[in-house]
Amino acid sequence: MAIENPSREEIGNILKKAKRIAVVGLSDKPERTSYMVSEAMKEAGYDIIPVNPMVDEVFGIKAVPSLKDIEGHVDIVNIFRRSEFLPELAKEFDDMDADVFWAQLGVENEEAYQFLKDKGYTVIMNRCIKVEHALTK
Repeated sequence: MAIENPSREEIGNILKKAKRIAVVGLSDKPERTSYMVSEAMKEAGYDIIPVNPMVDEVFGIKAVPSLKDIEGHVDIVNIFRRSEFLPELAKEFDDMDADVFWAQLGVENEEAYQFLKDKGYTVIMNRCIKVEHALTK
């Protein structure tokens, strides 16, 4: 079973509607991809929620240790973790109030994809949110 992402137009609509992005694996090191991508999204006007048990804060925003520690609705959960962590993260995602499960470029997992699609979620894998955002402006 192949992973099928929404069309570029649908992704553009998702990004236009979204306000809050929880970033799993967001590093506090400016040279890391997760930091650079999230900084660009923050500068584009999104609220960023750092999700990383190893850091206290990123961009002056207090980090939470896991998805289950987030209060309120999240539009996109953007994941910077290795592919093997996706099934566990998919289950956490299913237990929270969020719309879109987004695994960054180079990250995909069929088990997690199928679990979420079977529940009716929007799933995007192996795509960079910053690149997609730039393409859909």
